[in-house]
Amino acid sequence: MAAPRPPPARLSGVMVPAPIQDLEALRALTALFKEQRNRETAPRTIFQRVLDILKKSSRAVELACREPAQVDHLAASLQLITECFRCLRNACIECSVNQNSIRNLDTIGVAVDLILLFRELRVEQESLLTAFRCGLQFLGNIASRNEASQRVVWMHAFPELFLSCLNHPDKKIVAYSSMILFTSLSSERMKELEENLNIAIDVVEAHRKQPESEWPFLIITDHFLKSPELVKAMYAKMSNQERVALLDLTIAKIAGEEPLTKDDVPVFLSHAELVASAFVDQCRAVLHLTAEQPTGDEEALATIRLLDVLCEMTANTDLLGYLQVFPGLLERVIDLLRLIHAAGSDTTSIFSPCASIKAEGDITNVAEGFKSHLIRLIGNLCYKNKENQDKVSELDGIPLILDSCGIDDGGSGWLSGWLVPETEAASSESGSWGRAPQPVQGSELRFSRCPSARPSCAGRARGRRSPLALCSLHGAKVTRPDCMCPSGSV
Repeated sequence: MAAPRPPPARLSGVMVPAPIQDLEALRALTALFKEQRNRETAPRTIFQRVLDILKKSSRAVELACREPAQVDHLAASLQLITECFRCLRNACIECSVNQNSIRNLDTIGVAVDLILLFRELRVEQESLLTAFRCGLQFLGNIASRNEASQRVVWMHAFPELFLSCLNHPDKKIVAYSSMILFTSLSSERMKELEENLNIAIDVVEAHRKQPESEWPFLIITDHFLKSPELVKAMYAKMSNQERVALLDLTIAKIAGEEPLTKDDVPVFLSHAELVASAFVDQCRAVLHLTAEQPTGDEEALATIRLLDVLCEMTANTDLLGYLQVFPGLLERVIDLLRLIHAAGSDTTSIFSPCASIKAEGDITNVAEGFKSHLIRLIGNLCYKNKENQDKVSELDGIPLILDSCGIDDGGSGWLSGWLVPETEAASSESGSWGRAPQPVQGSELRFSRCPSARPSCAGRARGRRSPLALCSLHGAKVTRPDCMCPSGSV
């Protein structure tokens, strides 16, 4: 007489086979664990059985890694592995009891080892990719809101799993591995990341290639940008394309809807030092764009993005003061504007007068945008800072700015936005330079005539129906100047 069959196990009122041996049983469990009440009442013995199937099936993958010809015989094993991961993934959803039970069986170590074997196979079978993705989803779920599981995942996965997955050609694998990294990171583990910069750079590269993916974005904004040491080390090792991606996210953080917190300010002051230093050292790279056959375009684009970041940083009152006194920054900005303006005399140059800054319309030309942001940065650095205002005059910066700008017929367009006219009642200490567009009021404006030695400036200003004043620290008052360059700067 045959031995009696073991009675089926009961899971929240649903009958499931006691010996989980086949694909159908695993699929039944996966479906059951979609319900919270089933997850909360699952016996630990079920997870041991699932782990046994996972270990047994993984041997076929190990064999295929040693003997590539065996890859063609992996289909059945990959199906079982996929369903094991799905079952474990579902069991961990918002259930710390199951997370702890599965972790204590050393399932995390088995899963990580198996995922690393998947990477070694390097085959494009869809069944392999599905198993790969489900394994990463399981690791993400078991680590979610569970510090003990996060420690174990980090111990097994760092750094090999992240190095293997963050640059994978499959977008979902990159996204899921980014989810695991985001979930597992902490301030203590960030220090380990500083010693493995390739992982951090891979995250930035993942964001550059997949800007729509949420996890790389969150890793950078919520973790990386809170570590000045990491950002500085990354920036030195990055390609120019990766630098642009990182700087874009820095802008997003500064200009986002949520203002910088009290804790953020010291961190971003460190970022400001890095950005300002890099700009002062490398800003002339943008002049590569003036060559007949431009070279170094990527370096020039990184320089342009550094300027964009500086504009946003100087629009933040917590960061402005530090940058206003940063050694050599204002001088370098004025010097660069002068070089670009001179390069514009060549009609074939990207900085030619046909791209001069206008008061109306959107900035669509890269060079035009760069010139406008140089002037914007000069205005910000001079905001309520008489020393910088005087420095601009001493460096002949005001006629240079005027000569770089087209003035609209309305008389109070783009230029008045960044270089606010000084009223007779306002003192230079109160700030004659503005950081944001302000309307010109009805008070009397101060102008001074420009010598006839500057015809290009006079030619642009003459004939306008409504004069636009550039703030002058010195000079006589006139009602209708032929030119609007202050005498104090020539």
